[in-house]
Amino acid sequence: MPNVKLDYPLEQVLEIKKKRVQDAEKKLKEAQEALAREKEILKQKEKARDKVLKHRNDKLAQMRAEMDLVDVTTTSNKIQQMKDYLKVVDKKLVEEEKKVEEQKRQVEAAEQQVEQAKEELRLRRLEVDKLDAHKDDWLAMMREELQRQEDLELDEIGSIMYLKHLRESKSGH
Repeated sequence: MPNVKLDYPLEQVLEIKKKRVQDAEKKLKEAQEALAREKEILKQKEKARDKVLKHRNDKLAQMRAEMDLVDVTTTSNKIQQMKDYLKVVDKKLVEEEKKVEEQKRQVEAAEQQVEQAKEELRLRRLEVDKLDAHKDDWLAMMREELQRQEDLELDEIGSIMYLKHLRESKSGH
């Protein structure tokens, strides 16, 4: 069979779909990076909250120790100050917890973006796979057709040569 270049009629469509796969891969990578950033921010906010919580627990322990050591009537003013301070620390703790919860929502949103990007990439790859399979089938069919045409041409050439040989042998005798 002669070396014939077969031009797949949907080659441009295939290239566009491959480009979409590349774009989807890029989008997935960006979504994964955004998720990693959001998780890092969450860790920082949890660390800040945990620091406030530790401070609260330390002050609570300090207040209890103070109450155990000293006569309550003489230090009620000091204990009230400690209680007031604990209320301030509790408010700060609530604020930090809200920040953590909001950041958890940001992480969940980023995770959803990653899942959507994965699904889009899966679908884009599926489109390319289908078109690649179609191209392979088309090329095989075209090669078979070319081979049939070549076989027919060879048969025809063989018949012509045989007839020519017959005529020459009849005219030569």
